[in-house]
Amino acid sequence: QVDLLESGGGSVQPGGSLRLSCVVSGDIYSAYCMMWFRQSPGKEREGVAAIDMDGKTIYADSVKGRFTVSRDNAKNSMYLEMNNLKSEDTATYYCATSWGCGSFYLKRADSWGQGTQVNVSS
Repeated sequence: QVDLLESGGGSVQPGGSLRLSCVVSGDIYSAYCMMWFRQSPGKEREGVAAIDMDGKTIYADSVKGRFTVSRDNAKNSMYLEMNNLKSEDTATYYCATSWGCGSFYLKRADSWGQGTQVNVSS
């Protein structure tokens, strides 16, 4: 079991940038795969990006070329650099962990953070 704490959300205009952070505490060895999901009212949860402990990454088609996921294992942290933000990126973003990144495609995780809100509007 791990505890996850996200930060870095906020409001930005279209075309702007934000950087989300997620810090893991607890059984970090269960956080082999770290993931970002997002959800907005009335919509299903969507996988955004994932990264395993070796640095292999997965991205949703909707964010490829705009978002970059990274992690610092020494700091038990994961980051999501979001550039060229669009209104459709508005959502609550959740950090999540799993023993394997196959969970990303199933939209499942072993542990979830509380979420951080991202609003993109002019």
